[in-house]
Amino acid sequence: MLKKNLLSIAVVTAAMSLAACNDKEATTDPVEPEVTTEEVVVEPVAEVEPMTDTAATQSIAEIAAGNENLTILTAALQAAGLDTMMMDAGTYTVFAPTDDAFAPVLEKLGVTKEELLADTDLLKKVLPYHVVPKVVMAADIPYGTDIETANGKTISISDANVITDATGNTANITSTDIMATNGVVHTIDAVLMPE
Repeated sequence: MLKKNLLSIAVVTAAMSLAACNDKEATTDPVEPEVTTEEVVVEPVAEVEPMTDTAATQSIAEIAAGNENLTILTAALQAAGLDTMMMDAGTYTVFAPTDDAFAPVLEKLGVTKEELLADTDLLKKVLPYHVVPKVVMAADIPYGTDIETANGKTISISDANVITDATGNTANITSTDIMATNGVVHTIDAVLMPE
């Protein structure tokens, strides 16, 4: 019986030893990632100019011609032969009167739109008065200071974005910073008169 007990203890001990060994074998060794020999090609990144609000693709004349509220101004520029100047390279700020802005002028002068467009001498005096020969963004308007226009006369703009012309009449700036390849356009609700 003693032999039987010793044999049983030996078998149990052997079984426990094997079980302990199996536990150690159950742990897995870390697997190394598979190494590839493919060559990775990195394309060079093209240099891109930063996008800005000032990107423009049309000249001032083209912007006016494409705006349904600036048809009289466009016709006036063409009649006076100033449309080519507004297409040329340069730096201009145009305070562009809308079509509605011309109605009081036509009434005051007692003329039709066609008669106004036929008076090229008047157009050549009045239209350059709406042009400043440099770019003046809305944020850079020198409020309360005389601003010289392309015809040598001055206008003044208040901090409420109201322009006062040489005759004391006023025009409100209704939209700003319409960027062109040769400057900037701000629309106004009245025609400015140089004298």
